[in-house]
Amino acid sequence: MTDTTLKATAAASGASATERFLTDKTGSPSRTADTARVNTLATAVITAVHDVIRTHRATYEEYNALKSWLISVGQDGEWPLFLDVWIEHVVEEVAAADRKGSKGTIEGPYYVPGAPALPGTAALPMRDGEPGTPLLFQGQVTSASGEPLPGALLEMWQADDDGLYAQFAPGIPEWNLRGTVVADDQGGFAVTTVQPAPYQIPTDGSCGRLVAAAGWHPWRPAHLHLKVSAPGHETLTTQLYFKGGAYVDDDVASAVKPELVLDPTPSAGGVAEVTYDFVLDKA
Repeated sequence: MTDTTLKATAAASGASATERFLTDKTGSPSRTADTARVNTLATAVITAVHDVIRTHRATYEEYNALKSWLISVGQDGEWPLFLDVWIEHVVEEVAAADRKGSKGTIEGPYYVPGAPALPGTAALPMRDGEPGTPLLFQGQVTSASGEPLPGALLEMWQADDDGLYAQFAPGIPEWNLRGTVVADDQGGFAVTTVQPAPYQIPTDGSCGRLVAAAGWHPWRPAHLHLKVSAPGHETLTTQLYFKGGAYVDDDVASAVKPELVLDPTPSAGGVAEVTYDFVLDKA
């Protein structure tokens, strides 16, 4: 592992994720909360906790350990990490229950809006000699009725060969392996990048202590992130994984779906190629 990897601490990553969430997700005027919905959801969550305590006869020692851990999650800035890893996949499942087009999955904590615009055939910004297997990722964006969606946007972001994300780990250029690809007049795209590596969620903070205490593993499989959008259509947020890759079958974030697994084919020059099309639902 590189010095950069060693410096990507849970505290730094958690702080970055929290700051980014507060900027991007809560910066717009909020809607007035529906009191009835708040009552229903909050009561259900609290009641579920009560049921766990009664069912498993939790002790005061265990209660105080939980209390201490919840405080440390906030101090470490790891609420985005905890919620995105263990909770978001169920929210996404409910939100996408009626989707007819391509499958989506969780966004995760590492999305950054405003990535540089790129033409439909392009390479993601990367360092000279960027480590990793070169990958040509190509396909077409269409509507549910099969019509091409010219100018569709594919926001792409991914970890590098060390499992690190630009803007969340030190020493990496700001937009490394991040870009907004503008599909051609037939909705087509062909993006050159590198295959990302699996990565651990940060383990030196509160979430890592939970993983260790429960005997879980902290790994996510290698994946490409995308947000695919077009006027008049619902935005699709998804992740694409790699067949046979480590942790595809036991992702710590439970975000893998069979429809999201790529199977690249080696081609001349050591470049892996894969075609994957996106179908967007009407808004």
